[in-house]
Order: sequence, then structure tokens, then C-alpha cells
Amino acid sequence: LNDAVTGIDLAIIPAGVPRKPGMTRDDLFKINAGIVKTLVEAIALNSPKAFIAVISNPVNSTVPIAAEVLKSKGVFDARRLFGVTSLDVVRASRFVRDLRPGVDAAALRVPVVGGHSGNTIVPLLSLASTPISLSPEETKDLTHRIQFGGDEVVKAKDGAGSATLSMAYAGARFADSLLRAMKGESVVEPTFIALAADPEGAKEFRELGAGSLEFFAVPVELGPEGVKRIVPLGAQPSAFELDAIKVATEALATNIATGVTYVKGV
Repeated sequence: LNDAVTGIDLAIIPAGVPRKPGMTRDDLFKINAGIVKTLVEAIALNSPKAFIAVISNPVNSTVPIAAEVLKSKGVFDARRLFGVTSLDVVRASRFVRDLRPGVDAAALRVPVVGGHSGNTIVPLLSLASTPISLSPEETKDLTHRIQFGGDEVVKAKDGAGSATLSMAYAGARFADSLLRAMKGESVVEPTFIALAADPEGAKEFRELGAGSLEFFAVPVELGPEGVKRIVPLGAQPSAFELDAIKVATEALATNIATGVTYVKGV
């Protein structure tokens, strides 16, 4: 393992077990937490400056695990640690297209903030790059489908695993964005990060409901050093979305604490 992660610039961590029917992302924690901890310990020792992108679920807890490991080794840089939430944005665009066939899903960008499981996923449909006219009922149903799209796949596969091809696409897209950013290109991607990576940019999201949370999924401009800045939303989310952020924040506080406690052994 040490040889495999020596001298690397980017580590993508998808390792772990997939969900099966009846399992939540929290059920995965008992297995995947140890895997992520072991891998990040090796990366911290052998490539302390590497970008680390965590795909292994539950991301809301595995990213805090990675951060605590890096902190314990004295090499934590908030700008270089990412939870991959691209799949939530990919699903949002696709599911909007399912509802509005005339929309170009490839071009549509729906900001998704919060976390990466269930009701911690908050799609800001009112702030989509192309305005979408949705009734309150459509907004509610579409939001739920985006939040629980993973459950839809697990149920459809009936024990054969969870999202694979869509996650592979989302993970590859994020990895490609990081590689382009390393070379100096300005790239914007959603990602679950430590808000300390850009305290000034984080203020908007803290005021919208993130409060004192250490981690939150936000749109980020990537650069050669990782997080260059948190990208402003440009407008106020709807009342429905603000309520959803409050719900997400409560769940995230527990998820994050679970990851931190796992490493600290408190």
C-alpha cells in the first residue's frame, strides 16, 4: 500500500462495499470507515500534499474521517480534501430532463448543496442555470427523487449492488476536473469540503443554514492548490430550499460527529 501511494498527486478513494436493499449509508460506515482511515493514513505518510477525493460512502462521515487522520499526522490542508458529490448534480440534471424533455440535461447545471445522502442532499432547483418552471408539488417530488435516487437504483438492482456506471461517470468527471485544475485551468465543481478552505466564501452558506458545520457541499472553483474559492450562488434560494437546508444541517451535524468520533475514539 505504501508503495502504491508514494509520490502521487491525486488519490481517488472509491474503496468499500456497495449498498444492498435495506442498507443505509450509515450501515456502510462500519466497514468503509476502516478502509478510508487506512488508505488516508498511508497517503498522509507517503504523499502528504496529494489531493484526496473520497467517493466511499457515507461521504458525510468518511470525509471527516480523512480530515481527522490528516490532522493527526500534521498534514491537513482543507483545500486538498474533497467528498465527491458530482453524482447528485448529474442526477438533478437528468431528472429535470425526465420531467421537462425539452431541457438539455448535458448543459443544465443545478446547484446541489449540503451533503451526500438522503435529505442532506439539497438541490437548488430555483437557481438552475436554465430557469425551470415547476409547481410546488413538482418541486417537492423532484427534490425527493434527487435525494433518494441512490435508493431507487439499489431497489432496482435487487441485491446486485448500488449505482455503478453513473457513479463511475461522476467520479471520472470530478477526477478530470481536478487534473485540469492542477494544470492551471479554472474549473467549477460541487464538492463536500471543509469550509475552512475558504472562510470568506463560506459565510454565505453559513448564513443560509450551514451554521457552524465544519463540512458542507458547495460549488467550488478549483485551482492548482485545490479549492481556489467557494463560488457564490448569485441569488437567494427559495423558502422550500432554505427549509431543506435546515433539515440537512441537523443530519449533517450527526454524520460529521460520527466520523470525527471514529478517529478520535471519544
